[in-house]
Amino acid sequence: MNDLLKHFREKQKQLNNEKIMNTQCPYCSMQCSMQLIEERIIERMKYKVVPNKMDPTSQGKLCIKGLNAHQHVINDKRITSPMLKIDGEFVKITWDMALEIIKEKFKSIQEEDGFDALSVYGGGSLTNEEAYMLGKFARVALKTRHIDYNGRYCMSSAATAANDAFGIDRGMTNPLSDIPMTKCIILAGTNIAECQPTIMPYFLKAKKNGAFIIAIDPRETATTKIADIHLQLKPGTDWSLVNGMLKVLVEEGYDNEDFIENRTHGYNDLQQFLRNIQLTDIVEQTGIPEQQIRLAAKMYGKANSAMVFTARGVEQHVNGNETVRNFINLCLITGKIGREGCGYGAITGQGNGQGGREHGQKADQLPGYRSIDNMEHRKHIASVWGVNEFDLPSKGVSAYEMIEKIDRKEITGLLVVGSNPAVSNPNAIFVEKSLKKLKFLVVVDMFISETAQLADLLLPSSSYLENAGTMTNLEGRITLRNGERKKPGEVKHDWEILREIATILGEGEYFKYDSSEDIFNELRVASQGGRADYAGVTYERLNKEKLFWPCPNSDHPGTERLFSDQFAHPDGRAVIKVIANTPNREAISEDYPLYLTTGRVLAHYLSGTQTRRSSTLNSRYPESRIEIHPLAAKKFGVKDKSFVKLESKRGSVVVRCKITPKIRRDTVFVPFHWGDIQNINRLTDPSFDPSCKMPSFKLCAVKISPF
Repeated sequence: MNDLLKHFREKQKQLNNEKIMNTQCPYCSMQCSMQLIEERIIERMKYKVVPNKMDPTSQGKLCIKGLNAHQHVINDKRITSPMLKIDGEFVKITWDMALEIIKEKFKSIQEEDGFDALSVYGGGSLTNEEAYMLGKFARVALKTRHIDYNGRYCMSSAATAANDAFGIDRGMTNPLSDIPMTKCIILAGTNIAECQPTIMPYFLKAKKNGAFIIAIDPRETATTKIADIHLQLKPGTDWSLVNGMLKVLVEEGYDNEDFIENRTHGYNDLQQFLRNIQLTDIVEQTGIPEQQIRLAAKMYGKANSAMVFTARGVEQHVNGNETVRNFINLCLITGKIGREGCGYGAITGQGNGQGGREHGQKADQLPGYRSIDNMEHRKHIASVWGVNEFDLPSKGVSAYEMIEKIDRKEITGLLVVGSNPAVSNPNAIFVEKSLKKLKFLVVVDMFISETAQLADLLLPSSSYLENAGTMTNLEGRITLRNGERKKPGEVKHDWEILREIATILGEGEYFKYDSSEDIFNELRVASQGGRADYAGVTYERLNKEKLFWPCPNSDHPGTERLFSDQFAHPDGRAVIKVIANTPNREAISEDYPLYLTTGRVLAHYLSGTQTRRSSTLNSRYPESRIEIHPLAAKKFGVKDKSFVKLESKRGSVVVRCKITPKIRRDTVFVPFHWGDIQNINRLTDPSFDPSCKMPSFKLCAVKISPF
């Protein structure tokens, strides 16, 4: 009896030490919601993660990253106080000292080099509130035109293509719930099974319901396994493959004449172009047999409903924007968009890749997806911010172009918030050399990342468990994330850090926020009437429902499906564009005989700054690996599980070899989650798409040798 009572009291004691936190995963664009149960048992902390069964997006599912996301939050390597580099070593300092140093250095740079010599580099995992505030901070507090973010490398091709074709950019034109109802699906350059695993059930349901799935990828992946046909093309030839499919669709009469006539422009030019190309040339360019091209086109054409999805494998090229435009052409000439089970989706990579680009982090944008070059747009935002519209800086340059300006010493000061450009940028050796030229580099992060190692000053940032705010997922659905865990040490939220820097620079009157909700309420007003209109969204509503934008007023239910009646161009029509066949910018040669393509693995996220600090995730994939075909491995004398040296014109890396028949013989694959000698972006080509400035991450020429 005494033992039973003792057990009961001990159990009660444990329950009293239990804390339940409602949150959502900080990683991919699904933004799956969950509960983290934190329980103290004697001197040991125990953690349990429970998925939210009521989540309308994830439908109660979590992947391994979400189940272990909390591990990086409790990692003892977190930065918990400001740190100043003295004689090459970081030393803890007070916030007052850190802010005084920032004031002195920023003012000095402005006086010596001009306002545009300061720059801001943001991230696609920041909340909407912090993305909004970062854009305002750069333009009002620093008075610089130089701001951009790592989302430039994620969604810029698809965003530009959607804006040009439809008049608006939202990652998906349809809700995820449409996927199980569609009869044909194209998955182009996306490995959702590893990048966004909790989206897979939607596609598996569609397959169960009879959908024909077409996968386009140089590799055989967990995603291509669900496909009815896998088009294993040469890297960088997706645009050519689509031209072949378009030719078949038109010749076989699958074009929708009524839709084309009433809702589009540009079809006649496309018709003429398609008459003058030959499928034999497409076969040679792509490496895909003609019968497979015809089969894919016909299955898409004859389906009553169909959806097209693209991701970074298609978009991260020097012609990424136009390639996406060609996939959109498939939707437009067949009229398979704007209705249930018919549409286009760009599978957003980062947690807030959608919202992050809507409210002012990009060099050319103001909140609400407004253009910084448009005088009416500038006037609206200036009135919300309480500044003179003529005092707002002009358009800046893209993320990589900012690095080039740093190299030329046109930019001499940089504030990095929530990003790791030393790893995530192409031509990473050049990037690192350039960052070392800065007069002053401030990094706001949770850890001493590869970029933070180069910093003069580090500022400690809060985690997803501690920081409240909204995110916008891949559907365009706005979610509210709670920040229920106490911040450790002297950690501050990103928005608090920006507010305090603005205040010490004498611009505090424009940043009088006491909470993320204060910022969001200003964002709502700033976005009103813009393409990405959040005016009708409130924290109160988000606590009850998850709304899609545009949502222009408090009575509006949100917009789940776009383009049911008209497109967002002034005339209501979409634009079909001819995409001419053009060769790859960097071709393989005798000296560099293999194509390199890059991507993610299931256990890691982006540059790995957080996931490599998770013991569970890192143990599953502790180092980088190169995938190479057995015949290529034999030809170049490399052995399975051995270390190999991979070289391009820009640099070299050393990684472990993984021989697999699941990749083309002329192609190798390396994930991008590691820095230093394993940083595959030491090799990648910085040449970028002229319209959206997306670099060519997914294609460069390399050679391989034993190490």
